[in-house]
Amino acid sequence: QVQLVESGGGLVQPGGSLRLSCVASGFTFSSYAMTWYRQAPGKERELVAIISSDGSTYYADSVKGRFTISRDNAKNTVYLQMNSLKPEDTAVYYCNAFVNSRRYWGQGTQVTVSS
Repeated sequence: QVQLVESGGGLVQPGGSLRLSCVASGFTFSSYAMTWYRQAPGKERELVAIISSDGSTYYADSVKGRFTISRDNAKNTVYLQMNSLKPEDTAVYYCNAFVNSRRYWGQGTQVTVSS
C-alpha cells in the first residue's frame, strides 16, 4: 500500500532554514509527481510546491524564491528546502501523491517559525 512519511520539521527562528523529507513506498515513485501542502491553524490546506516526474517544479507565490522542492528517485524521497523562513510559514506540512486516481497523504510534520 502507498505510504508517505514526512520528517524534518521543528522550531526555527525567523530567517532560519529547515529541510523536510518525505519517504514514499508502495508505488513506482519515479513515475509520479509529488506535492507539498501546508495547513496553518484555522486555515485551509494550501499547495506549497510540486515536482513532476521529469523534475519540473511549481511554487506558490508565497514561497517562491525561498523554498526548493527536489526529489531523489533512488531513495524514493522528495525534499522541501525552506530558507528565509517567516512566522507565516508556521504550519503542518504534508507530503502528497496522486496514485491510480487516489490522493494519498502523509501524517504531516510541524514547522514552527518563532523567536
